[in-house]
Amino acid sequence: MTIQKLTLQNFKNHLSKSFEFSPQINCFVGNNGVGKTNVLDALHYLSVGKSFLGNTDLNNIHTSTPLSVAEDFFTIEGEIFDGEKENIIKIQQPKEAKKIIKKNDKSYDRIADHIGFLPSVIISPYDSNLISDSGESRRKFLDAMISQTDSEYLFNLIQYQKTVQQRNALLKSFAKNRYFDAESLEIYNEPLIKFGTKIFEKRKEFIHSILPLIQNYYEIISNGKEKVSVIYNSDLNEESFENLLNKNLEKDRILTYTSKGIHKDDLLFEMNGNLLKKIGSQGQQKSFLIALKLSQMNRIKEITGKTPILLLDDIFDKLDDSRVSQLIELVNQEHFGQIFITDTHKERTENVVRKITDESKIFEI
Repeated sequence: MTIQKLTLQNFKNHLSKSFEFSPQINCFVGNNGVGKTNVLDALHYLSVGKSFLGNTDLNNIHTSTPLSVAEDFFTIEGEIFDGEKENIIKIQQPKEAKKIIKKNDKSYDRIADHIGFLPSVIISPYDSNLISDSGESRRKFLDAMISQTDSEYLFNLIQYQKTVQQRNALLKSFAKNRYFDAESLEIYNEPLIKFGTKIFEKRKEFIHSILPLIQNYYEIISNGKEKVSVIYNSDLNEESFENLLNKNLEKDRILTYTSKGIHKDDLLFEMNGNLLKKIGSQGQQKSFLIALKLSQMNRIKEITGKTPILLLDDIFDKLDDSRVSQLIELVNQEHFGQIFITDTHKERTENVVRKITDESKIFEI
């Protein structure tokens, strides 16, 4: 998959901008705050229909500045070659209407139907939240990784989340009305068990398949200095979902929410047998996150036959020269496909890119 052209209108600080890309490496260089990361975010939109920065769609519409007025929509358009033909993906977000995603002028009925057409992997400073934040961040990341290659998983996840919301609403209603009916609550047990167990099995299988890749990539980047691991922590590792729901019925009634299930799963990132967030330096943590993302990219390529686009935001920050060199050599050897890089140092970027290929473009933002 190759993005040949990107056109932005009223997207964040880019009122009107167009880029024609190299099929190999594209670099966006400039000072902080000029909008380099925003370009990567637009490319991420083309892939999954939303921002990787966590912004709501409406917040990405250009707002007023001393030199410009606020706008009432944004548009992102990409020309994408899939190996056989060119496709046009167009995303438009009006201020007063819902977001529209079109492929070759035909709107998707559901945004979920677009997921997987243009797979992508992004490595950015915001990834550090995966290590420092709560389990929710890691669950969302795990779900996003699997969903890019498994539409059935995404369907099961959506159904599971709806069921949890409905069960929680009923528990809150019981508490409000000082009334409890266990039989009414049991209606939600069957779909929770059905969809939750499928999600659990997929997650377990995915972590098992990706762990050797993570360990291999980390060993290359770190020159074998440390050993890392990923542990899938789930209540379903110990007992069935049905038992969990039955055992925690009274607890759920008191708390007024579903306290056990795969919506409480977590990933434990370890280095040399200890939690990475407790003992890992910033460089070690970033090296681990890069290994994690490159492994994700490898799996997507293996499962779908598509080479994902690789988005590297401020990739060289907090890595020493040795780890940068290992990373560049790794990217060069693995043939990761089309790569997009942001950096504040033009000369550093040019030196790094030159080691990989002459077929590159550098855009000063």
